[in-house]
Parts: sequence; structure tokens; C-alpha cells
Amino acid sequence: MTNSKTLSIWIKAARPQTLPAAFVPVCVGAALAYHDQLLLWDATIVALLCAFLIQIGTNFANDYFDFKKGADTEERIGFERATANGLISAEAMRNAAIITMGLAFLLGLYLVWHAGWAIFWIGVASLVFGVLYTGGPFPLGYNGLGDIFVFIFFGIVAVMGTYYVNALEWSNASFWASLAVGALATNILVINNLRDVEQDKNAGKNTLGVLLGEDALRWEYLLMLLLALAIPPHFYFQLGYGTIIFLPFIICPYGFAQLYKVWFWDDKHKFNKVLEHTARFMTFYGILFSIGIIVDHL
Repeated sequence: MTNSKTLSIWIKAARPQTLPAAFVPVCVGAALAYHDQLLLWDATIVALLCAFLIQIGTNFANDYFDFKKGADTEERIGFERATANGLISAEAMRNAAIITMGLAFLLGLYLVWHAGWAIFWIGVASLVFGVLYTGGPFPLGYNGLGDIFVFIFFGIVAVMGTYYVNALEWSNASFWASLAVGALATNILVINNLRDVEQDKNAGKNTLGVLLGEDALRWEYLLMLLLALAIPPHFYFQLGYGTIIFLPFIICPYGFAQLYKVWFWDDKHKFNKVLEHTARFMTFYGILFSIGIIVDHL
């Protein structure tokens, strides 16, 4: 196998389509720090690198543990899994997860040195729960807790943590912003679970879709989208931001187009594209929201 082919396999295994869940929280948290004239580029860049490494490490761990638990079968209609398809050995995938998360831990020590022990415990919790999402005796993703994990760690923890490593204090605005980010990150998982309901049920993977049914996921997607869209008005009416904070509303049609597909498309094979578009909506929302926050300061 050529080096370029090997690299391509590892890039796909990292699941770049999920990386907006790592980028957007840091982007929004940093924008809030800039708004408050507290932005530190070094802390922000390190936080972003740590976020990417934790996300990729979690994806590698998921690939490994899902293979070990037999959740990835020939019936899988989601994105290709490298371990299950024999492209990467289970041992290599496990080692990649360890190395990637180890690098995140080492980089995070700079943030601990800069911002204190609160960041140490946040970082350790992020790494541990990244593994426990599909690993350990009680994997969160197999017991209906994956959505809560994503909302908390890719929303509240990531946004507020990014603000904290810049400002060295907590922020009310960063909490409210984190709800929008967490909601949109959760919707990426909702699409993943809606697509894989039948395969997950057969594998004993009790996602919310398996436990509560597909319509519950459709309602969840709607509620998470509405929550995200409710945050800019909160910033305007309650936090004193200007009308520029409504900038994310520009892409509402794009978001509701994905909602339509969630409710009315039956072909689950098309949901890989819906997942990609949901992640793009999160990216566009995060960038526009961040621009609104920054411009409000100017």
C-alpha cells in the first residue's frame, strides 16, 4: 500500500466531516473573549489544537470499540469504518487513539500552566469521556447517553473552557452561547443515530433512536435547531448585543432544508449527505455568530 493511500485511509478514519464539532466551540468562545478584549492567541490556538486532537482521538476510539463490540457490520450504511473493513488493524487503531489523546493531554498542559487546575480537570474529563463514549463497562453511546455527552462536552465545556483560558474567568454570555453550539453538535449525532437505527438495534447499541424510536430523533433535531436559533435573540434582548448578532439567521433556510430531509426522507443511504450538511450548517452558524459577536465590539 502506497504512503498516499495509507494517509487517505487515516484521514477518512479521523472523520473530518465531524470536525466542526471541535472547531465551532473554540471559534465562538474566542469571539466572546475578543468581544470582552481578553483574547489571547496562544491560548486559543492551543485550545483549538487540543479540541481537534480530542475529537479525532474519540473517533479513533469509536472505530476501535465499535469493531470490538461488533457494532460495525456489513449492513452498515454509514461512513466507512477502517477497522471493520480491514483497512487498519484493531491494534493500530487503538494505538492511534492513545497517541492522539496523549498529544492532546501534553498540549493541554500548556493551558493548565496558563489557566490553572480547573482546565486540567476539564481536559482529563474530556479525554476520559471520549473513551467512555464507546468503551468501558458502561459505554455512553450504547446506553442512550451519547446525546447528553455531546451537548455537554462539545457545547458547554468547550465554549466556556475556551473563554476561560483566554479570560481566566467564567462568563454568563459564554454559557448561553454554548447552548447553541451544543445543540448543533448534538444534531450531528442525531443524524448519525437516525441513519443507523436498525443496525444499532441489531448490534445491541441502545441509542436514543433505538430506545425511543425514530420520531423521537426527528423531534430532537427540531428542538436542537430551535434552541440554536433562540440564542441570538437572547443575546440581543437580554445581553445587550446589537442587531448584528442575528447574522446566523441568514442561513436559516439551509438549516430548515436539513430539517425537512430529517422528517420526510426515507432512504437512510442519503443520510450521510444530511450529516455532512448538518455539520456545515453548524460551521456556518458558528462563523456567522462569531462574526456578530466580534463586530458588536467594534
